[in-house]
Amino acid sequence: MPSVVVTGVSTGIGHAITKLLLDKGFRVFGSVRKAADAERLIGEFGSNFKPLIFDVTDEPAIRAAADEVRAALGGERLAGLVNNAGIAVSGAVTDLPADEFRRQFEVNVIGPIVATQAFAPLLGTDPALRGGPGRIVMMSSIAGKFGNPLMAAYSASKYALNGLSDGLRREMMLFGIDVVTIMPGAVKTPIWAKAEQEDLSRYASSPFYPALQKIRAMLPKMDASGLPPETIAQHVYDALTAPKPKAHDVVTPGALQFWVSTKLPPRLVDRIVASRLGLKPKT
Repeated sequence: MPSVVVTGVSTGIGHAITKLLLDKGFRVFGSVRKAADAERLIGEFGSNFKPLIFDVTDEPAIRAAADEVRAALGGERLAGLVNNAGIAVSGAVTDLPADEFRRQFEVNVIGPIVATQAFAPLLGTDPALRGGPGRIVMMSSIAGKFGNPLMAAYSASKYALNGLSDGLRREMMLFGIDVVTIMPGAVKTPIWAKAEQEDLSRYASSPFYPALQKIRAMLPKMDASGLPPETIAQHVYDALTAPKPKAHDVVTPGALQFWVSTKLPPRLVDRIVASRLGLKPKT
């Protein structure tokens, strides 16, 4: 039975990935931050699901989890590591405290780095283990190709993850370990409900406050038009099992819109986005 580690499996995309992989005959080691979530998922998924309790910002806990997985594998290699856990921090660059930027990068960039370092020996860098090399799947976003205003911290973290993944993929060729970057667009997950509940009052005196309110008003539509997380899970399964998976897999309900936004002249895109959000200077 092939084994995969997936981070951030309590809800949303990570939960869907876990369910699909279990249905396909994998054993899944899934990370959660709370013991209560671990118990709930054991009851839901059964004996082939093994919870790992750690936060992706806690390096000692991640490395302890890697030791736990090594013991469970009994000398076999992992088939894959899916770096899925992530958060989205919103706010204008000039309004966000530096600590918020640090938190965004700690979770979305440093977390995958530490997890990759901890589990790389089990994927194939340790020659003493049995089996073929595993694969690493990085859960990025189309935001890593398009700098969204008022979400620049999130976009920056995903740009960084994309660059990290490309460099890592070329390094891991030495061990036969492939690295696939998946870039979803809008997905129907609890992230939208969390965003709607975010307190924007701290930005009430900011010149960006009206634009933030416009984005808040768009959230229900973005949720309604988002892809089901099961679609992303299928792409993760393909990334782990296809003979020659794409290095960059863009998965978005607005494929044409994404293509246009990345092919049009940047200044034209600036004007379109600014017009939608009310970011043009007042005359």
